[in-house]
Amino acid sequence: MHTAIPQCHSIWRLAAAAALVTGAFAALAPAAQAGQCPADKVVADGQGQKPGPAMPKDVTDVVRYSTDLSKEPLALQGRLFRLRQLEMKPGGIVPWHSHNERPAMIYIVSGEVVEYASNCAVPITHRKGDVAPEKNGTSHWWKNTGTTTAVLISVDLFPTEMKMDPHAM
Repeated sequence: MHTAIPQCHSIWRLAAAAALVTGAFAALAPAAQAGQCPADKVVADGQGQKPGPAMPKDVTDVVRYSTDLSKEPLALQGRLFRLRQLEMKPGGIVPWHSHNERPAMIYIVSGEVVEYASNCAVPITHRKGDVAPEKNGTSHWWKNTGTTTAVLISVDLFPTEMKMDPHAM
């Protein structure tokens, strides 16, 4: 009987550890999908949200740093690796644009913004801490529907031949 007690405690410890790990993964699972188009709402490019405003409104865009990748060991010709900070006032708009030639990622530092993407049947809300991937097959526009200024960090592989558009996220 004495040997059964340590085994029982070991089983309970294992069960508690398994429950803790399972709970941690369950808590993290929704966060991994936060700020992305729901899987059942992903549609072919052009079948989602329709083109929006053509002009920016209440958005500042500052290139913080860029690296000419042709001068790096990778030697990727015609691309800048660029980091920008965008601030969108309440009601601010980043106009309709495409990422077919310019993959990017947006990190939401603060605030909340809504994305209207050509490949999603519903608007996508992005909140503080979300990362929004922007890649081939994505055309979209963004709006700050909140009451505070939203701050975003954008990194992209900007084609050097493209006209610098400070509002194309």
